[in-house]
Amino acid sequence: MKNSASSLQLLPLLALLGISALLPARAAVSYTNPVMPGDFPDPSVIRVGKDYWATATSSEWGPQFPLLHSKDLVNWEIVGSVFTNRPAWAVANFWAPEITEWRGRFYVYYVARKKGGPLAVAVASAAKPSGPYTDHGPIIAQDAGSIDPVLFEDEKGQAHLIWKEDGNSRKLPTILWIAPLSEDGTKLVGEPKEILRNDKPWEGAVIEGPFFVKRAGWFYLFYAGSGCCGAGCNYAVGVARSKSLHGPWEKNPQNPIVAGNADWKCPGHGSVVADEQGRSWFLYHAYSAKSFVFTGREGMLDEVKFGADGWPTINDGQGPSSRVTTSSGRAKSGAKLSFADEFNGSALKPGWNWPVSDEPRVRLQKNFLVLNPQLDKAQDWLGGILARSILTGDFVASTALDNHLTPGTVAGLAAVGDRANATGVAVNDGKLQVWHRVRGQQQIIAEVPAPKADKLFLRLTAQGGQQYRFAYGTNGKTWTDIGADASGKHLPPWDRAVRVAVTVGGAEKAEARFDFLRIAPMAPAKK
Repeated sequence: MKNSASSLQLLPLLALLGISALLPARAAVSYTNPVMPGDFPDPSVIRVGKDYWATATSSEWGPQFPLLHSKDLVNWEIVGSVFTNRPAWAVANFWAPEITEWRGRFYVYYVARKKGGPLAVAVASAAKPSGPYTDHGPIIAQDAGSIDPVLFEDEKGQAHLIWKEDGNSRKLPTILWIAPLSEDGTKLVGEPKEILRNDKPWEGAVIEGPFFVKRAGWFYLFYAGSGCCGAGCNYAVGVARSKSLHGPWEKNPQNPIVAGNADWKCPGHGSVVADEQGRSWFLYHAYSAKSFVFTGREGMLDEVKFGADGWPTINDGQGPSSRVTTSSGRAKSGAKLSFADEFNGSALKPGWNWPVSDEPRVRLQKNFLVLNPQLDKAQDWLGGILARSILTGDFVASTALDNHLTPGTVAGLAAVGDRANATGVAVNDGKLQVWHRVRGQQQIIAEVPAPKADKLFLRLTAQGGQQYRFAYGTNGKTWTDIGADASGKHLPPWDRAVRVAVTVGGAEKAEARFDFLRIAPMAPAKK
């Protein structure tokens, strides 16, 4: 099961971060948050041998649920996804995957919306944490919706599923339910029982995101409360404990044990992983106070410490940590804030996204990405979208586009919230046009003639994740701005971050060839 199989191997982490492996087992480590920069809500993690595997909410972007790998819990790499193709029974709202090892097999319990129906808890399984995963479909779908599943064994060793009924969607109390699971972990085999509900002022209309730890004869239930997402969020983390998985549960009188601070807003919904030296680590999400909703809910790491009273604390109750330093020197983190795909391999690099209902029409050909729109959206300028989540609010993104476009093709580079909300630059019938789309209504805000060159370079410069300037060139070295800055305040949907995308559309036979996509943090201004 997840709690017993998960741990952080400390010595490789110390070596990687330049700290002597001869330090005592309880020595501090150095890293900076976020350890998963960018849009990684509701992170879930396990340890398998010397390796760490994590996944996170993908929401309305495909492919469903990124798979990340790490050797140390600090340096993470996207290596694939739970699903390459969207499960046939589901249409949207791919939330809260929980990765678990149980009886030698790997499970991802997750949330999606049924076609014509409510939110459902479902499960997929695999022989290895890297997959491939076989989908077993929905387990439970209450009328109000069922979300945030997790597997845990009770005091008798019986595996149970615990999840949240989404009562807040109907202005009803939110309830955490428990029910026993079948031997293969894919079905409920007993009647659900309520174990917890929102009844404290700080929790507001919501408790959700349960995760369990068993320690010293107690079961500990970590959970999130209040509003998770968007500019008005007020998420925080609470904990309860019980001698039985079935309750009764006592909530910590010091809740919330993690709340926002000056650097990080709305922390919550994570999982705990225990290392071989007895340390426990909480991997969860929070918004950066600097770039806030534009970079999305980013993956954070903090140590869980249990006090003499048996209750856990995280970062001494000061909220999410930003920089953890030791006597060994500056804090370090392996988190990379840049990305590049030169399209010179046999497949796209892992981590590309597309709208959940539109798997891409793409191919790699002679060091080019060839992108076509979805046939049912071919006339839309955003008929084909291939995107990457931004990793910081201040960045520069660029691409190069073959200027020999098929007739009617509109292609370019954009900052995308979703298909209805975006802003970008596109080549269109011999012109370079900066365009703005708000709630599906589009307008051209700047226009210049396109150079008669074989290749056009396009650049997007962002400040704070919400202010964009577009430029073009013919050699990738010198740039000419197109118009003034464009606002992107409207871009992020309620639960997602801004993404940078190469785009194509405008005609049924539209096709565009891109040389690369590069995204890098903004260089500091010279003094």
